[in-house]
Amino acid sequence: MIAIVNYGLGNIQAFVNIYKRLNLPARIAASADELAESHKIVLPGVGAFDWAMTRLNQSGMRECLDDLVVRQRRPVLGICVGMQIMARRSEEGVREGLGWMEAEVRRFDETSFTQKTRLPHMGWNDVLPQQQGGLFRGLESGARFYFLHSYYFAPQRESEVLATTDYNGPFASGVRAGNIFGVQFHPEKSHQWGIQLLRNFAEL
Repeated sequence: MIAIVNYGLGNIQAFVNIYKRLNLPARIAASADELAESHKIVLPGVGAFDWAMTRLNQSGMRECLDDLVVRQRRPVLGICVGMQIMARRSEEGVREGLGWMEAEVRRFDETSFTQKTRLPHMGWNDVLPQQQGGLFRGLESGARFYFLHSYYFAPQRESEVLATTDYNGPFASGVRAGNIFGVQFHPEKSHQWGIQLLRNFAEL
């Protein structure tokens, strides 16, 4: 069973609908008891870093999530801000993140842009996998995903970068540290490429 964490942020029902079409078991989890029954976890998110952490801490699921992901090592996939809060900190706010990965979240430096780009980074962009198979199985030749963000995830270890995207220079749009996965884009809004990625996560 895949649990889609409902802490008040993210396109919750869209993930359930995709997994239903794929005939893969998934449910919305809004409590620690519902979360504990899962074998894999999707952690969506939209909006600001501090607000996401506040909502998650108030949800009653934070302790259970830490136990499942850190101690029991169940696979988790963070989406957009759901990925960013897996870092230790963010330039966007003052709250501590989950700290599941040695990483911080940084704001794109608009003063360094050499092309006609602006924030937020919004719309479709190429995602280039850096490793074969796994989360990006069947997407190795490149795929396009939908983005909406002004901050990016910066892991300390280059080996944890699964995929990159260029927005006035490359940034990590997919990461992995053991059982912990994250993507900056929105697979639930990315048509066949997003469906393939969500299927891949279910089959890991």
